[in-house]
Amino acid sequence: MEQDLFRLKEEAVQALQDITAASELEPFRVKYLGRKGGSLTGIMRQLAQVPKEDRPRLGQLANTVKKEVTSLFEQKKEQLSAEKGTEVSAALDVSLPGRRLPRGKLHPVTQVMEEICSIFEGLGFAIAEGPDVETDHYNFEALNIPKHHPARDMHDTFYVSDSILLRTHTSPMQARIMEKHDPPLRYIAPGKVYRCDSDITHTPMFVQVEGFLVDRKVSFADLKGVLTSFLHRMFSDDLSVRFRPSFFPFTEPSAEVDIACVICGGKGCRVCKQTGWIEILGAGLIDPEVMKMVGYDPDEYSGFAFGLGVERIAMLKYGINDIRLYYENDLRFLSQF
Repeated sequence: MEQDLFRLKEEAVQALQDITAASELEPFRVKYLGRKGGSLTGIMRQLAQVPKEDRPRLGQLANTVKKEVTSLFEQKKEQLSAEKGTEVSAALDVSLPGRRLPRGKLHPVTQVMEEICSIFEGLGFAIAEGPDVETDHYNFEALNIPKHHPARDMHDTFYVSDSILLRTHTSPMQARIMEKHDPPLRYIAPGKVYRCDSDITHTPMFVQVEGFLVDRKVSFADLKGVLTSFLHRMFSDDLSVRFRPSFFPFTEPSAEVDIACVICGGKGCRVCKQTGWIEILGAGLIDPEVMKMVGYDPDEYSGFAFGLGVERIAMLKYGINDIRLYYENDLRFLSQF
């Protein structure tokens, strides 16, 4: 083994001297210093087969040879790197003007999503994320939408099987979190959702942010305060906001929230259909039946929930009239944001 080590060292030193290009360094390293098939590694693994009295001396010799070869390898690498740098420097014309590389930008939907999350974090909400592929139980039944409930027709669902689907909203996170944690709770759940729908204001996949708050003595006034504060921060402090009665199976009472049209300032235009108002999100107090399903006492706790479409807010914020523009990957459009 001692002769093998000396022979291998001489062979490695000679091989290093013959290397003239950086591309030859990696094959050398694999052949001589590689952990799996390297020659030195193979010899060192044979130490277990030599007599005990010879192991310390041969082991020290093997380590010394490996260190010397490794050191020579690093020197060769530095030498070739320096020579390459000299070649590049010689060919570089420093008098030429610099070239600006194009800077990447966040997608407008991502920008608005981050702004929404930042506002709600400032209001004390934590962020939770869940699976895009969801069970029927969490997507519908745990939210007071049993099988054959007419509200299921509102969702145009992509089913994988009878009990598995692509989530139609991020509200399943409400049930998942409430099952595992006791109040008080204050969360938002941003993420992609999926529905069988496609036109200038709908896409089969879009992004939602849904949120909820559960505690003792939570009222509709708390809901109005949180959402009004959010909309003022998102658009402007003098934005007019109104709440209209509506229906959602997992909230009671429920409301749809409108804002004064940001295009015409509430005067009436084609975008707001001459009403001066644009629907922006849905909300309401959490239905007592939902509380019971997760083991909460509705006489002790109450809460509110809300949901909003990120693309819709981005359309109003940036004056975009076709939601499909977000997903056509046209750099002329995306580079404006």
